[in-house]
Amino acid sequence: MPRRLRLSIRGAGNWACSTGSFSTSYPNAKSMPSPESTARDRDPAEFSLGIVTGSISRLAGGLFHSVRQSALQLNRAGIDVSVYAPSDSESAQDEGAWTPIKPHVFERGAPASLAYSRGMKEAVLAGGHDVLHLHGIWQYPSVIASDWRRKTGGPVMISPRGMLDPWALQHAGWKKRIVGWLFENDNLRHAHCMHALNESEAASMRAFGLTNPIAIIPNGTHIPDLDVRRARPDWLPEDGRKTLLFIGRIHQKKGIVELIEAWGMLRETHPELAANWRIAIAGWDDGGHLAEVERAITRTGLVSDEVVLPGPLHGDGKDNALAHADAFVLPSKSEGLPMSILEAWSWGLPTLMTQECNLPEGFDQKAALEIPQTAEELASKLAEHLASGHLAETGRNARILAEQRFGWASIASQHIAVYRWMLGKAAKPECVRLD
Repeated sequence: MPRRLRLSIRGAGNWACSTGSFSTSYPNAKSMPSPESTARDRDPAEFSLGIVTGSISRLAGGLFHSVRQSALQLNRAGIDVSVYAPSDSESAQDEGAWTPIKPHVFERGAPASLAYSRGMKEAVLAGGHDVLHLHGIWQYPSVIASDWRRKTGGPVMISPRGMLDPWALQHAGWKKRIVGWLFENDNLRHAHCMHALNESEAASMRAFGLTNPIAIIPNGTHIPDLDVRRARPDWLPEDGRKTLLFIGRIHQKKGIVELIEAWGMLRETHPELAANWRIAIAGWDDGGHLAEVERAITRTGLVSDEVVLPGPLHGDGKDNALAHADAFVLPSKSEGLPMSILEAWSWGLPTLMTQECNLPEGFDQKAALEIPQTAEELASKLAEHLASGHLAETGRNARILAEQRFGWASIASQHIAVYRWMLGKAAKPECVRLD
């Protein structure tokens, strides 16, 4: 059972927690405070949340935004938040994006793909946390979460972030079976509560055989001011063409090669339409897939006027691209809940996406247009959607949907309600499923 709860509430439904200080990173176990001293120093009006993840940097993809923004909003709500992760090539540069939280970052050891980090487990165990939240699975942080649960008796929430979806399980499936046998299956089965981003992910958890409670809480997104003028990206020519934008990892599951092939077909079947648009594929190479994308561009004969690869976009660079795009596309084969779609909606962009993006409310609210995965069918749908007169209306609906359902304050309040239930201090929230 949980050890402590330090939370006070003033008024119905309002969280009134004072914010505590954040300890610095621990270079090794010898310099870490004991759990008892950490608990004594903490403001008694708080409960302590430890967040464990595989990376705090942009190399985590959408998790860099979703986990970070969730943690920052919880911090604003008065929760004592500590974040733990192994280092990577971008963590030093991106650590400041977590301010005022100072993540505890530990040197990543071999094998790097397992996110092993010496000293990280000892730091988490010494943190004196009341509840632990693990983001991402199939890596060493899962071992840390399991050890923390066994040694403290505290509750653990696990967010697989789409990593239990069918496509994700099949990708490098033999490795996942080994990791599952070694530690992940036990870790998942004993979580106090699973966190699903949507109904589809919850169904994947049940199909995997998990019987744990599941909290269904989506990601959130920042809502930008559309009246602020943004600089046009240097890589985006002012030649009268409209821009269909993709932002994300350059990875096999994103369907980028199929998009390139479909665009080549569109140029043959609808040359006037294709001449009025370009596709911009912005992202970082994940696993060498960029070379395959470049080969697809060469095969289809697309030139720089028709397709542009600006590389990774972050911060103002990404906002500028979204502000000057005319539509957004994600032909993905598997997603948890893609942050890139939420960001596109927040900028009022009409969005073309597959069902596998797991945002059915986009279709329900006419904020998104459905596309298939295969190149031939995708080419047909691209022609249909880009030539329609509904793109502007779809974009307006997208902005409304982002404002009403995906603000970070609302998302954080749902997480707090679940944490309190996990700690045995509140009734089960409506977002938690037991069946």
